[in-house]
Amino acid sequence: MKTKIIQTHPEFPDLKEIAYCAKVIRKGGLVIFPTETVYGIAADFSNPQAMGRLRAVKKRAADKPFAILVSQRGLISNYTSMADPLLYKFIDAYWPGPLTVVVPAKEEGKTIGVRMPDHPIALRLVQESQCTIAAPSANVGGKNPPTTCDEALKDLDGLVEVAIDGGTSKIGSSSSVVDLTNQKPIVLREGVITESDVEAMTRRKTVLFVCTGNSCRSVMAEYLLRDQIKERDDVEVISAGTSVFLRSKASAETISVLGERGIDAEEHVSQSVSTVLLKKADLIIVMTRAHRAQVLERVPIVEKRVYLLKEFANSSVNDLASLDVPDPIGQSHDAYKGCLNMIKESTERIEGLI
Repeated sequence: MKTKIIQTHPEFPDLKEIAYCAKVIRKGGLVIFPTETVYGIAADFSNPQAMGRLRAVKKRAADKPFAILVSQRGLISNYTSMADPLLYKFIDAYWPGPLTVVVPAKEEGKTIGVRMPDHPIALRLVQESQCTIAAPSANVGGKNPPTTCDEALKDLDGLVEVAIDGGTSKIGSSSSVVDLTNQKPIVLREGVITESDVEAMTRRKTVLFVCTGNSCRSVMAEYLLRDQIKERDDVEVISAGTSVFLRSKASAETISVLGERGIDAEEHVSQSVSTVLLKKADLIIVMTRAHRAQVLERVPIVEKRVYLLKEFANSSVNDLASLDVPDPIGQSHDAYKGCLNMIKESTERIEGLI
């Protein structure tokens, strides 16, 4: 068998060529391809014959597993039921990128390594393949992982159907591998992401504020709390909205009332609440009961981490309706100031709890 070599632009790959390679994988073939770390070999993880060929080509022992690739962060839930916020902190911070996480597999008693690469060719190949992709480095066991297609073909030419030449890998060393199946993360292989990076992530707490458009209430809460804990580096404070369709800046009045307190929110850009954001947060604080319902409809397992902002207020609450923080959008400057003062009362108590 002669290996077919396809040359394509690393940033703007030929989609017809990628589709061809994906079809080769679905039919049980092997494809060499670039990632930002090193070159890999792709095979259909669910195809025993393809995996047997991959193991033979790699000269890999039967007890050594293969990691798989995903094209979106949220797809990790297809392979693990792990709900620990730490997992989602790691993938939100480092995916796409040079991090492989080892997590409990859905199959009882097994583990699986998963990575989302930061390379247009790799991501497109995973998407187009429409199957789970096993992707070890494109080298024979014991040899250095290749950073170019030519290096990969020195030992593998004729052993795989296709090789995609997308230039030299940007990083040039294998991904960091972090085992999250124990009580404390264990770095199995250190790469660009170091042991100290892993330790810092393990210590970090995440507070997520949620409103509707992520332009007023949740922004006020985020920037107030950030200002209150600016000396701390172990807490991440973020905000998002349940109905963000176009990313935009905070409202002019929000920027103005925060500015009056010496807080600059000019650089804020709204973002939509996502499954990953909800799962990574240690504390989710919503503005209204409707927001709470929307959060729990999307990710029920975070129920014990979701609170209404006014639950942290010092003032007494007379009825359920008064637990909601009214939306000031379209109202006067004074209405925004009143909203900010209401929110500040709660963030001051939150500061003491984190």
